[in-house]
Amino acid sequence: MVNIVELRDFKIGGGKLTVLAGPCAIESKDILFKTAEYLKELTTELNINFVFKSSYDKANRSSIKSYRGLGIEKGISLLMEVKKEFDVPIVTDIHEANQAEIASEAADIIQIPAFLCRQTDLLVAAAKTNKVINIKKGQFLAPSQMQSIALKVKESGNNKITITDRGVTFGYNNLVSDMRAIPIIQEMGYPVIFDATHSVQLPGACGESSSGERKFVPVLAKAAIAAGADGLFFEVHPEPDSALCDGANMINFKQAKDIFKICNDIFNLINNN
Repeated sequence: MVNIVELRDFKIGGGKLTVLAGPCAIESKDILFKTAEYLKELTTELNINFVFKSSYDKANRSSIKSYRGLGIEKGISLLMEVKKEFDVPIVTDIHEANQAEIASEAADIIQIPAFLCRQTDLLVAAAKTNKVINIKKGQFLAPSQMQSIALKVKESGNNKITITDRGVTFGYNNLVSDMRAIPIIQEMGYPVIFDATHSVQLPGACGESSSGERKFVPVLAKAAIAAGADGLFFEVHPEPDSALCDGANMINFKQAKDIFKICNDIFNLINNN
């Protein structure tokens, strides 16, 4: 039986699709607000649970020259403005234990990045905020290995855990998604979110930056919902090709509308809604 995680006025793992979406990194207030406004309207229209996502810092970059974000102080301030203006819950990621409490001022969900998912101090600090903790499965791990990782959060006093799958890497600048991971992790008792945009990333494929295959986002998103995922994660940008990071695997507003609709239809069909 999959646990249901309550967040504000909805449930992750309940009878309604949950979507975490927004720009990869915070670039400007204008892009944040434009994206939040559009996604809030779209998910309200489709009756989808919505959590707005963006990062104040992207510490894991291909190059030291890569754009990282506006930093924690300005970034959290802007996320708090989004939260107040559009009345949406917020998810953002942390990279160091001392960021957990600061991020929790805006975030309803604290996200643990995939490459950091085994870092005990980070997981414990996140757990102590008493926020929902979304742990991204490391690209280097089997689904079964998430059990001991989630227990670090649970044994730190926090049972509000979701796990996000984003594929597996065998090197050579690519990721492979195994949809068996979804029911395997659900059998542990956690709602599973599938990251449909990072899963099409081609890590480091451009040397000093990653590339991606955006055209496969709908394929993987639909497959994940068909496999029983409780939610989806998308990075969405008004103009992905002009984005300062992860543009190759982000989707635009029109693509978001098309993908959200068909995934919601599949979700409702599977759940007899």
